[in-house]
Amino acid sequence: MLTLHHFVLQYFIASPRSMFVDKFLLWKVFPVSCLKWILQFAVCECPPSTSLPGQNRPGLLKTVQRLLATWSKKEFVQTAPIEQQAYITAALGLSLETMSKEELDGMKEATHLILQGVSGRLESPNHLVRKMASSIALAFSKIIDPKNPLYLDDSCNGETIDWTFGFTDLKKGTLTASNSRKNGVEETDISTISGSERESDSLPNKEKDISLKGKKKLLDFNVLDPDEIVDPVSLNLELDINDEDDGDDSASENSYSSSDSSLQPYDLSDDDSDLKRKLSQLSDVVAALRKSDDADGVERALDVVEKLIRASPDELKHAARDLTRTLVQVRCCDIALEGEEESTEDKRQRALIALAVTSPFESLDTLHNLLYSPNVDISQRIMILDVMTEAAQELAESKITKPKHKTSSLVSVVSDTRPWFLPSSTGTPGAGSWKEISGTGTFLNWSNSYERELPSKPYQVKKGKTRRWSLKSPASEQDLMEYSHNKFPMYAAAFMLPAMEGYDKKRHGVDLLGRDFIVLGKLIYMLGVCMKSAAMHPEASVLAPSLLDMLRSREVCRHQEAYVRKAVLFAAACVLVALHPAYVSSALLEGNVEISNGLEWIRTWALDVADSDTDKECYTMAMTCLQLHAEMALQTSRALESARSSFRASPTLRSDASKMTVKIPYLNGS
Repeated sequence: MLTLHHFVLQYFIASPRSMFVDKFLLWKVFPVSCLKWILQFAVCECPPSTSLPGQNRPGLLKTVQRLLATWSKKEFVQTAPIEQQAYITAALGLSLETMSKEELDGMKEATHLILQGVSGRLESPNHLVRKMASSIALAFSKIIDPKNPLYLDDSCNGETIDWTFGFTDLKKGTLTASNSRKNGVEETDISTISGSERESDSLPNKEKDISLKGKKKLLDFNVLDPDEIVDPVSLNLELDINDEDDGDDSASENSYSSSDSSLQPYDLSDDDSDLKRKLSQLSDVVAALRKSDDADGVERALDVVEKLIRASPDELKHAARDLTRTLVQVRCCDIALEGEEESTEDKRQRALIALAVTSPFESLDTLHNLLYSPNVDISQRIMILDVMTEAAQELAESKITKPKHKTSSLVSVVSDTRPWFLPSSTGTPGAGSWKEISGTGTFLNWSNSYERELPSKPYQVKKGKTRRWSLKSPASEQDLMEYSHNKFPMYAAAFMLPAMEGYDKKRHGVDLLGRDFIVLGKLIYMLGVCMKSAAMHPEASVLAPSLLDMLRSREVCRHQEAYVRKAVLFAAACVLVALHPAYVSSALLEGNVEISNGLEWIRTWALDVADSDTDKECYTMAMTCLQLHAEMALQTSRALESARSSFRASPTLRSDASKMTVKIPYLNGS
C-alpha cells in the first residue's frame, strides 16, 4: 500500500514537471526570472531559492538535448518569432552555464548542434539573432576552456551574460524589447515612406568586415559657383587647412599687411611629406589606388579622390569607368591601420557615391557589371548596392541656387528733385556726387557718362589683393534662394533595369535566392528607394510594372527569410507612393490590365502577410501597405469620376471601365 501511495505521489509531482518542460520551455514565452524558476523546479528538481545545480543531472542533460535539437535548426531561425528565439536561447544558455566539460562530452552530437546553431545565426542580418549566437558561443567556450572565453560580440565582454537580450516587459503574453531592434530593412519606417526618410544605421551583415557600419546621411555639398576657377592641386591643401583653427585663418589673412620682420622662419630640414607628389589628376589617383603594396599612397588617393570627382574635371567622363572598378576592388582592410578600417571604407564609399552622382551612366555601367561578377565577394556587392541607394537619394534631393524674384512697383514715386537723366544717388554711404565725363567729341555720341568717387572699405587691403573678373554680376547670399531639383528620374532606368536582370540566375559565387539572401534584400531595397525617388514622374509609371513582376515571383515574395519579405513590402509601398492616381485611372480607362493586376496583387499579398506571417514587423509593414493602397484607390476613384464627367460623351471611353477599378480594402466586405 505504501508503494502504491508513493507511486501516485511521484506521478502527481512528475506530471506538472513534465508539463513545465514540454510546454513552458518550448512553446510558451515567459520573463527570464520565471524561466530560471522553471529550470530549477522542473529540470534541476531543486528549491527555487537555492543556487545549487540540483541533483537531477540526467534530466538536465536530456532537456539540453531537446533544446539543442530545436535551437540548431535553420527553420526555427527563419520562422519562429524573435521573442521565442530569445526565450529558448536563454533557456539553453542558463542550462549550459551549469554543465561541466565531461557532461558536455557525454552528450550525443551536442558540440555539433551548438556549432551548427551558432554558425547559422551569425549569417543572419538581424543583430539580435547574431547576439544570441555570440552569447551561446561564449557560454560554450567557458565550458571547453574557462581561461580563454570566446567573445564574438563587443557587448559580451563581462563575466555574466545578459540572457534577457533587452526583453524586459511582459505585456499581453508577449515580450517587448526595451532596446531598438535592428532587424528591419535599413531600419526604414515604412509608415513615413511618403515623407522624409529617417536616418538609418547600417544593415548588419555576415561579418564585421562585411558590415558597412554607421550608414551615412545624405551627403551635404555646397553648390559650386560655375564661374569659379578650381585648381585641382589646391584640393589637396584643403585637408590641412580644415585642421587649423579660426584664429590661424584670420592671422593668415592679415599676413599681407604685416611687416617683413613678423614672418616666421621656414624649416628647411628634410620632410617626407613635402617630397610626396600631390595627386591632382584622376589618372594619378587610379594609378595610386592600384599600387596595393603602397598603403600610404592608397590612403592619400582616397583622401583626395572625392574632391577631385566633385570638381567634375574634363577627364571624369573618360576615367569614370576605370576609377569605379578600381575603387570597388580596393581592399581597405589591408591598407588601413588597425581601428581605422571604417574611416577608409567611408572614404571609398563616398567617392563611389560622388562618381554615381556626377557621372551616372559610365559609373553605373561598371557597377552593374561588378554586381553579378564572380570576382567580387558579398561585402563588395553590398557596398555597390549601398552606393547606388545613396546616389539615387542624393540625385533626388539635389538643390540649385537661383536669385530671388523681386517684384517692383509699376508706379514709381518721385521724391528726388534731381534731373531725371542723372543716376540715382542711392548706393554706398559716403560716396561723392556724380560728375559728367566729357565725351569723345564726335557728334554721334548721344549718351552721357557720369562718375563719382567711392570710399575705400575699412577691411579692404590694397596691397596683394587678387580679384576675379567675370560677366556674372555678384549676388549676395541674401539675394539667392535654394530650390529642390530632382535629377534622378532621367537616370532611373539606368539604376533599375540592369539590376533587375539576372537576379534569379545562380552563377559561380552568386546565389541571391539562396545563400546570398542579404544581397537580394539589399537589391530590393535599392529598387524601392529608386522608385520612391522617381515618385510622381512619368518614369515611375514606366518602371513600376517591371518591378512588380520581380516582386510577384514566388521565390521573392514567399522567401523564407523575413529580411527579404520586409524588403519586398518596402518596395511595394514605394510603388504605391510613386504612382500618380491620374496615371492609374488613365491606365484603367485604356484597358491596361498590367498595372491594375500588379496593384491588386499588392493588396491580396499584403492581406495574406498580415494574416499569416510570424514576423511582427512584416505584419506592421503589410498593414501600412494596405493603408497606402486604400488611399491610392480612393484618389484613383476620384480621378475616374472626374474622367467620366469630362468625357461622358466621348467614344473613346470604354464601356467596361467601371469594372476595372482598384478595390478598396474592407469596403462592402471585400
